Amino acid sequence: MRLSVTIFLTDETITPTRLARELEQRGFAGLYLPEHTHIPVERTTPYPAGGELPPEYGRTLDPFVALGQAAAVTERLGLGTGITLVAQHDPVALAKQIATVDHLSAGRLTLGVGFGWNVEEAADHGVEWRTRRELVRDRMALMRALWSEEPTAYEGEFASVRASLAHPKPVRKPRGPVVGPRTLVGGAAGPKLFTHICEYADGWMPIGGRGLSQSLPVLRGAWADAGRDLAALQVVPYAIHPSPGKLAHYAGLGIEEVVAQLPPAGESEVLRALDGLAGFLD
Repeated sequence: MRLSVTIFLTDETITPTRLARELEQRGFAGLYLPEHTHIPVERTTPYPAGGELPPEYGRTLDPFVALGQAAAVTERLGLGTGITLVAQHDPVALAKQIATVDHLSAGRLTLGVGFGWNVEEAADHGVEWRTRRELVRDRMALMRALWSEEPTAYEGEFASVRASLAHPKPVRKPRGPVVGPRTLVGGAAGPKLFTHICEYADGWMPIGGRGLSQSLPVLRGAWADAGRDLAALQVVPYAIHPSPGKLAHYAGLGIEEVVAQLPPAGESEVLRALDGLAGFLD
């Protein structure tokens, strides 16, 4: 099983280049970075994990800039977002960012797509909360048009783009309805989420990885009903704390990659955490 990591990289943590080099040298499969543009101080949205919001949420580095640095100092390490808040971006500019990092890394990018939890953050980007999922769906379709080999126009509910020259293109070839880099959708199990996954993604990024024995058969059924190849479905449990039993359970479900959570800390603490994960590397 491939073992990747995620971390809140901030202006106070280990640097992207130092971490990326260490991960590749140690044999980790990938580095996934979260995204928050800002955290409004006057926030009424509760932290999903409960309690006070950890300070690193308001200090995160831009994931695409940080992944660009990581790409420049590695050759094999997978690079991913976990997740990109697609609704909070201009889709034309975001399509360019994604394709550029994918191109410069020779196709190593995984685009983790999410819908967000912070109402106030999204509102500052002009996002109407109740329609954010439809907005993400629309923006993903617009980006697929820009990533298509031939100039392709798109007219959507929220935005449109003319048939355009837009390079570079993502390295991966189209896979059924999916155009662009490897794409995983994050979020809690449910019919709406699974519809998104089947429509424009390569698979699911369940945070914490709980309840997969019950939810995976449902996703696989929806995937098959959508005419997708079951062998192509990818499920990547995200931000987990691995144990031998947990990894054996995931392997039994056919899962081939997991993403372990690292502390948002300085170099010495992060390297100690990597030492602790070494026993889980194949």
